[in-house]
Amino acid sequence: MLFFVPGDAFGWLLPAGSLGAAATLLIIMLAAGRGGFSPHRMLLAGMALSTAFTMLLMMLQASGDPRMAQILTWISGSTYSATPERVVRSGAVMLALLALAPLCRRWLTILPLGGEAARAVGMALTSSRIVLLLLAACLTAAATLTIGPLSFVGLMAPHIARMMGFRRTLPHMVISGLTGGLLLVFADWCGRMMMFPYQIPAGLLSTFIGAPYFIYLLRKQSR
Repeated sequence: MLFFVPGDAFGWLLPAGSLGAAATLLIIMLAAGRGGFSPHRMLLAGMALSTAFTMLLMMLQASGDPRMAQILTWISGSTYSATPERVVRSGAVMLALLALAPLCRRWLTILPLGGEAARAVGMALTSSRIVLLLLAACLTAAATLTIGPLSFVGLMAPHIARMMGFRRTLPHMVISGLTGGLLLVFADWCGRMMMFPYQIPAGLLSTFIGAPYFIYLLRKQSR
């Protein structure tokens, strides 16, 4: 919609983004369904889709269309277009979806133990994974429509919350959300101050910080 609708296309972003997210999720489910939606098959399906979308973006960039500047700004994870109206809309959707998260507490507690442990306690493995995948996809879409992809913030925050000692499901979810919000605010502030009057998108800065952090985590786990 940013590419095809002139002017402020935010009114089209929610329905179009929802359809796009649903189509992407359907492809992942079709690709990973035979393996019982195991994390490894879903990861491979996600990597394949990411490669395909990257190729599409490169084709659009090669076209030389001036509208690509707006798309590149959104992809960078910037807060420039996060107006109060957009934040209220996205926040309302996210609060409604977050209200469903406590209902999934049992699944979120047992699934990290592995598929065999989940089956041993009588959990319907495939259906629980589908429901959690749908909930996570909807929450991610609601946030991404406003700011853009901020994958490293979403990856760092749960690890930091666990390192702080919050390991039970609900406290871990709450602290992860608060930590992610603080990381985004900090990255946005640094991006506005480091090269003032120029600005660095928060998504780029969080990626710059997050990459060394994950290298540190990998080295720590290998010891």
